[in-house]
Amino acid sequence: MKSGGSKRGRRASWYLAATFFLCAAPIPASGANALLGNALGKQGSNALLRADEVDYDINNALVIAHGHVEIDYNGRILMAEQVTYDQNKDVVTASGRVTVMAPNGDVAFADHVVLTDQMRDGVLSGFYALVGQSGRLGAASARRVNQDTTIANRAVYTPCKICRQKGDRTPLWQVRSYRVIYREQKHRIYFHDATIEAFGVPVFYTPFFSTPDPTIKHQTGILAPDIGSSSILGSLIQLPFYIALSDSQDATLAALFSTEAGQMLSGEYRQRWQQGGMWLQASVAHNPNGGFSGHQEEWYSDLFGSGRIFLTDHFEIGYDAQLTSDDTFLKRYDISSLDRLTSDLFFQDEWGRSRLAVTGYFFQGLRATDSNKLIPLALPIVQFTYIPLHDWMGGQFRFDFNGSSITRNLGPNSQRVTAEARWRLPFVTADGQLITFQLDARGDVYRVQNNDLIDFAAIPEKTSYIERGLPYAALDWRWPLISGRRSSDSIILEPIAQVIAAPYGGNPPGIPDEDSADFEFDETNLLAFDRFPGFDLWESGPRANVGLHGVAYFSSGSIDALLGEVYRLKPDPIFQETTGLKGDVSDIVSLVTIKFPPYIEMANRLDIDNATGSVRRNEVYLQASYGRSSVEVSYVHLPPQTDQGLPSSLTGLDTPREEVTAQAIVGVLDHWSLYAAGQRDLQASQLLESDFGIGYDDECLGFSVSFRRVYSADRDIPASSSVIVHLIPKFGNEPEDLQDLFPHQIFTQP
Repeated sequence: MKSGGSKRGRRASWYLAATFFLCAAPIPASGANALLGNALGKQGSNALLRADEVDYDINNALVIAHGHVEIDYNGRILMAEQVTYDQNKDVVTASGRVTVMAPNGDVAFADHVVLTDQMRDGVLSGFYALVGQSGRLGAASARRVNQDTTIANRAVYTPCKICRQKGDRTPLWQVRSYRVIYREQKHRIYFHDATIEAFGVPVFYTPFFSTPDPTIKHQTGILAPDIGSSSILGSLIQLPFYIALSDSQDATLAALFSTEAGQMLSGEYRQRWQQGGMWLQASVAHNPNGGFSGHQEEWYSDLFGSGRIFLTDHFEIGYDAQLTSDDTFLKRYDISSLDRLTSDLFFQDEWGRSRLAVTGYFFQGLRATDSNKLIPLALPIVQFTYIPLHDWMGGQFRFDFNGSSITRNLGPNSQRVTAEARWRLPFVTADGQLITFQLDARGDVYRVQNNDLIDFAAIPEKTSYIERGLPYAALDWRWPLISGRRSSDSIILEPIAQVIAAPYGGNPPGIPDEDSADFEFDETNLLAFDRFPGFDLWESGPRANVGLHGVAYFSSGSIDALLGEVYRLKPDPIFQETTGLKGDVSDIVSLVTIKFPPYIEMANRLDIDNATGSVRRNEVYLQASYGRSSVEVSYVHLPPQTDQGLPSSLTGLDTPREEVTAQAIVGVLDHWSLYAAGQRDLQASQLLESDFGIGYDDECLGFSVSFRRVYSADRDIPASSSVIVHLIPKFGNEPEDLQDLFPHQIFTQP
């Protein structure tokens, strides 16, 4: 240890080590290490001091540290070239590249610092601070008061990174303020007499505003507005206000003002708890220019939401809400593209492997061909499944009970009760063959009444009771064959054959098809003993399902393929021509899935007519990404879905479809991106929708300008065009998601 050159100073240094330091050791020039006992505060408090040199003036009670000084006091760290501590005044003075780090991680830099009250308050000159991980605050001078408040004068704040390169030190945007007050405990920054600058150019002045610091994930405040123009809405602006209620619940209110379609107020509430959560979103709009004439005053509203509430570990109550007061309201204000809405309320209880659920469904059709008087109300639907934890007679036993009540304003009303018992016995042979034997018996009882003979001519007018019994026996055989030369590469080939013995019939006239009309024969039900998704239709007669499943695994991905068809002794009359199951030999269906993450994923679903070899259905889904760029493409060629007992106004699938949808986001020039999307009806040779946009996104700002064109009209909504400016100013606490820049995502996953 060095002193000021006097013997008294040297003796004082050793006295300091014995009296004020908890450990006494000489401090070499390469680095001084000592524990300050009471020098920086309360009795028993500790501080760690490191320095190249330490002097002590015993007369004036001054500790002077020189060269690479570092003081760590209760998590508060001070680094400087020179530090002087006045024990009598409890004042720490630091100079020369001073750095002060708070326990919460905030870092401040200054040329000269005077700290008091155990290094918690003080005055800083030439001030520069890191707030959180990304915020940067610079000022000519600053004061720290009340242990948690920093007052900066003639200050500049930005969440953007500042480059070290000469000529490129201006952040993308910043706030220049006469006075900035940062309150650490409230995690909020207040700006007085402030000017917002973009690219160094002043663009907006405000006498006062505030923002949360970057450590806050959510806090109440105004969000960035959306500004645009639409041929339907006219010029528009949407002003959202975010309300942070707690760490697990929040709300958002947004007011939309338009020149052609009036005003809309929307709100959203979200809450999460340990198990489950809920959200509700509602809108109310007033349009003075509504209707087909464009001069009718109209009011609209909607309600969307979902919730899951666990009363116990296994008892759950839930709901899903999709409601609107007007068929075209959701499209008019670009809220949703749904044209069929489903709401439900349910409770379910699960114990062991068994389950009881009671559900009610309400449906709403928004298409021009929909008649809500014909759309049913399903209340209640009761589902009970009992599966014992142990085998029964050496196999797996299952019992199901299902009941439903369907009512309409017009059309048939029906009630159904179903009971089904199943016993399954699987076993594996010595050479790896998987064989499963299954017995199944089911009984249904229907009570049916029809009050609309035109649309449902096959349903009896008078109340009728219809009973049926539906047994079958089935055998499933599979033999997985594995080949691999290396541990990372292997091929699995699995031939599959199923034989089902079932009586003919089982679909007596008079039973309304409420739950099996939307039927598609594909790879998901190729190897199913009963292919229909519901209870109302039954697949009858002896038949065999044959398939070949293959998987190739590589170190970078996999290829999965399934191919198969169905054979019958004679055709089942329940299947229509377009289903692919009309004759005694079905269509050939396949699915090929290619996955090489994270770069490419592709799926191709085919239905090939067995008689002609033509492709009846073809679906292709492709997703590719590289760096900041991504492409999604889908192609669908679907045959018309034949009505299985319901009028076409309920199925809406009576015409063929051939469409292609594509969406691409291309990252260019570091933070810039280009966006393009489109949907085309190949059957009608016309575009349905197109989008184009350009966006910028970095750690402190995101914005985009996008153009959207909808080519089809829907009743009182004509074809339309719109331009939207979407702004996302970031204060260092927003997640980065490139797709958030473009609000009109038209691509839907398969």
